[in-house]
Amino acid sequence: MATVRPLPQPATEYAVSALAQALQHRAPVAVITGAGVSTGSGIPDYRDHQGEWKRGSPMQLNEFVGSQAGRQRYWARSLVGWRTVESARPNRAHAALVALERAGLIGSVITQNVDGLHQAAGSRSVLDLHGRLDRVECLGCSRVIARSEHQRELEAANPGWAEAATQAAVTPDGDAELVGVDYSRFVVPACQNCGGLLKPAVVFFGETVPTARVEAAFAAVANAGAVLVVGSSLMVWSGYRFVRAAAAAGQPVYVLGLGVTRGDAEASARVTMDCGDGLEALANSLALARG
Repeated sequence: MATVRPLPQPATEYAVSALAQALQHRAPVAVITGAGVSTGSGIPDYRDHQGEWKRGSPMQLNEFVGSQAGRQRYWARSLVGWRTVESARPNRAHAALVALERAGLIGSVITQNVDGLHQAAGSRSVLDLHGRLDRVECLGCSRVIARSEHQRELEAANPGWAEAATQAAVTPDGDAELVGVDYSRFVVPACQNCGGLLKPAVVFFGETVPTARVEAAFAAVANAGAVLVVGSSLMVWSGYRFVRAAAAAGQPVYVLGLGVTRGDAEASARVTMDCGDGLEALANSLALARG
């Protein structure tokens, strides 16, 4: 497992009212969200409050593409774990972000999450930086299908698998730890159009975020008056780079969440609170300020 980068000292702690005032003066704000926003919906996060992996490192792109055994293990676990994401519903953090967007405070949400819960909650301007788990794409012909369709194909090809597999734990992004299973017997359906490899339409660890998506995120940050990071450790460069760009351009960066982040070094201030509690308090403070 890779060594975790040492985290910086926490940024200056703000009261929620002070953060609301700072963001109001800089609206519209670009928000970068991470796994901490979705834990209230029952979807686990990858890291603890010190940025350490809670479990083993997730599937890497090279292993998925280059190993039949890797794909069998991935889809076998995903067949069971997908139910958690499919049944997840937006929580208080998502709802508060919608309220802040409608109030004019938020201009765009750049999310590292792949669960689609920001859109389900009603957020209008969302950039899915790492893609969407509810879609499956063919690496051969680029055909995209709904994950629900692929789920039916997986279940049809592996009758009784979901019932027989013992789920040890729910893990992030539609994965599940299973015990007592033989992955070598799991059948992975191919693309019905060309026979190619099917992959969830998300950016795997070790995979590059599409250039157009990165450029859109940089544009969203450039058009904002400030950046607010919510529920992300920013340990992955794909999200952290936008914080670096904002700070280099003289835009203030603020952090809301329980743990210290890689971006605390660039942040002007932080509010150390649970995402749901903190965003609700922020929305309420803004409402009071507007009278």
